[in-house]
Amino acid sequence: MSAPMLRSVLVLFLNWKLFMPSCVLAYSGGLDTSVILGWLQDEGYDVHCVYVDLGQPGEDREAVLKKAHTCGAKSARIVDAQEELCRDFAFPVMQWQARYEGVYLLGTSIARPLISKICLQVAREVGADAYAHGATGKGNDQCRFQLAAEALEPGVKIIAPWRIERYRAKFPGRSEMIAFCAEKNIPVKASVAKPYSSDENCLHISYEAGVLEDPKTTGVDVPDFGMTVAPQQAPDKIEHVTIGFENGVPTTLNGTKVGALKMVLDLNKIGGRNGVGRLDMIENRFVGMKSRGVYEAPGMTLLYEAHRYVEQLTLDRDLLHLRDRLSPEIAEMVYYGFWYTAKMDALMAFNRQTQSVVTGEVTLGLYKGNIIICSRSSPNSLYDDKIASMEAGGSYNQTDAEGFLRIMGLPSRVQGRVRSRSY
Repeated sequence: MSAPMLRSVLVLFLNWKLFMPSCVLAYSGGLDTSVILGWLQDEGYDVHCVYVDLGQPGEDREAVLKKAHTCGAKSARIVDAQEELCRDFAFPVMQWQARYEGVYLLGTSIARPLISKICLQVAREVGADAYAHGATGKGNDQCRFQLAAEALEPGVKIIAPWRIERYRAKFPGRSEMIAFCAEKNIPVKASVAKPYSSDENCLHISYEAGVLEDPKTTGVDVPDFGMTVAPQQAPDKIEHVTIGFENGVPTTLNGTKVGALKMVLDLNKIGGRNGVGRLDMIENRFVGMKSRGVYEAPGMTLLYEAHRYVEQLTLDRDLLHLRDRLSPEIAEMVYYGFWYTAKMDALMAFNRQTQSVVTGEVTLGLYKGNIIICSRSSPNSLYDDKIASMEAGGSYNQTDAEGFLRIMGLPSRVQGRVRSRSY
């Protein structure tokens, strides 16, 4: 090859490298995202790996970073978002008393919009063209990642390999993924899979798939629970815990002021050793199928319960009932992934007003998975024992109830005269 031709080839190569597309990958360092990192590079992308630290256990963060660099990532970083997850995401949802389908505390769901936000912040910083994640095309997480990302950055390009046919054709199973890693010298722990899968952050642990897909299986007998002991194995005595709230935010634990993350972590330990916070449910996924999940969330379970007791003192009937009618709407929006929406913004503004009086302190007794209310107090309490007492006295005149009931019963009396009911 002549010198001019060699120079031309070199210029073309340098220009290709200069304008090579880039993406940010939500990276865990496990088998799936390790394979995706290698595959994205084969597809021609410079990949910036982002490990969003939400309290995942048993992982050497620095080893995860080193692995990303070793495997060819253009850059890799860890972003600790645990405090933000508790303070800005989990606590507002808890203030709504939002439970998906009446029971699930949304520990996985609420983390996904935060992951997307952080990945997009990194993408903006490094000038990446796309945002990639490892969520499957069957689950809820793909919805949560994408709906959050598109709300924050409407023009973002989403790369979801499991929704790309050529990716699924290349990796139909675990063995092909392990072989790919061996070929690329990507270090992975290729061990026999557990009979279920799990996902953990500082708020909770979820367990699903494998043997848990059979609803006849007793869910709490399967997982090796990481946060809680079985209620049968909990201590044979009541443990008391006192939680203080200011404007709906839990701020003190047993009389000591603590931050959001420490509040959750300490309550995880307290609730966990008393067998609090396990859940087994069949839930309806956003994509339409039913799935079975087993969860444990000891700290958040205690916060939900304590918060509700303060609200019982401080919120008037009509406001509390309205909030409770709206609460399933919040739970559904979080579960589906509609966090960054005008509707959520408006509902959260309503929530801030509602919570402005929710200040007080609650003492709970914990015993073998049970939560017992021991005492509650608030400077904003609407409870008046003189009015509520069955004894004589106070400002409530029982004679007034006569007129009240005559007015309330008027429609029923009119209808009864026109359309009599058999009895």
